[in-house]
Amino acid sequence: MPGSIHSVFSDPFCFQSAIRAADVDFSIRAAGTYRAELTRVDFSQLWMQRGSESLARVAHAANSPNRAPIFFLTDADQRGMHHSGMELSTDDIAVYARSATHHHRTSGPVRWGAMSLAPDDLATISRAVAGRELAVPTTTRRVRPKPADLSRLRSLHEAAGNMAQATPDVLANDEVARAIENALLHAMITCLIDGDQIEMTSGCRGHLAIVSRLEEFLVGNPDRPFYLAEVCAATGATERTLRVSCNEHLGMGPVRYLWLRRMHMVRRALLNADPETASVTETAMSYGFWELGRFSVAYRRLFGEMPSASLRRAAGPSPKKAGRNPLSLPDSEIA
Repeated sequence: MPGSIHSVFSDPFCFQSAIRAADVDFSIRAAGTYRAELTRVDFSQLWMQRGSESLARVAHAANSPNRAPIFFLTDADQRGMHHSGMELSTDDIAVYARSATHHHRTSGPVRWGAMSLAPDDLATISRAVAGRELAVPTTTRRVRPKPADLSRLRSLHEAAGNMAQATPDVLANDEVARAIENALLHAMITCLIDGDQIEMTSGCRGHLAIVSRLEEFLVGNPDRPFYLAEVCAATGATERTLRVSCNEHLGMGPVRYLWLRRMHMVRRALLNADPETASVTETAMSYGFWELGRFSVAYRRLFGEMPSASLRRAAGPSPKKAGRNPLSLPDSEIA
């Protein structure tokens, strides 16, 4: 049965945890007040999401092996973004390989959309709609649809998102949901079948493998700082190749990326600590920040408050909800 939910967030950690069909880790790159919104709609076979974010960030995502997702920018007038080492313009759709891991980064506010099917459903529906079976690609790629086809997909996606926010009870009606789902599926398949296919270069694939090994190393060692020599050994890359790969996929060198990741880990630890027993000094030093004066200045510049202020306040209320219908997705459904 169809279900939808619209949420507003002031914490990127809560936002990333609510995104469907992928495990996502955000690192905010710019100072300022963070605000994000997420609208999710689950139809019978199709899942769709609409997101908006206020600050520049870099994200690492690992897609679910059980879904075949696509990603695109929902506003034709916004700036493009870097995705898997490629420039993703407002004319493009990113089509993911099975279980793809990737990075995408923004340079400012962004509004995006995503849709996904089970791989078998993608093959069956594309054969019915277009007479040709679509399979999940072996490597992530860009597709550039015909402008009219992409415009129609955006319009339908926006209409479904607006309905989920304003009139979720209508969207919960089986007949209404079936009609919207069929229109969205037809528009999506048309874009993917008739669009120009743009493959990732071999060099980009090689650099993607390096940053993927970097992320695996970071995930396996979440609570300690690293030295560059350790990271080079773990990724099997020279310092120069690692730097080139990180700049291509992350928009920054490995040292800066590791520092940014640690800053966000400290903030998360402070926001979830007990102010009665934890200290800023102990928490910062546990993540490798030894010069506490410089750390405090950098923390305030990035997050807009001193680390002691983060420690004093609780982790924060649950994200604000809006437009929830009786079939809204429980937390156990979040990927």
